[in-house]
Amino acid sequence: MDLAHALKVALETGKVRIGLEETRKAAASKKARLLIVARTCPDPALTKERQVGKVPVYHYEGTAVDLGQACGRPYPISALAILDPGSSAILTLET
Repeated sequence: MDLAHALKVALETGKVRIGLEETRKAAASKKARLLIVARTCPDPALTKERQVGKVPVYHYEGTAVDLGQACGRPYPISALAILDPGSSAILTLET
């Protein structure tokens, strides 16, 4: 699966929360279905765990800048939460 393409489709057709605080809130409220965390994320609870609560965490191998670029954004993204994948197959990522 092309992760960059899946991310862009999820951002266009689904519901995604971008940013560390938004990701934490989505995980705490159990609205998130998948968390994607960059290698350089400053939150050790997200970078070292396989799950937060019952929400799986996908560890993106690139930096926050790389994840931002993969999402088509001109800024770094250290974490994001997929609430609804839309037409994307992003939930099939191996965590």
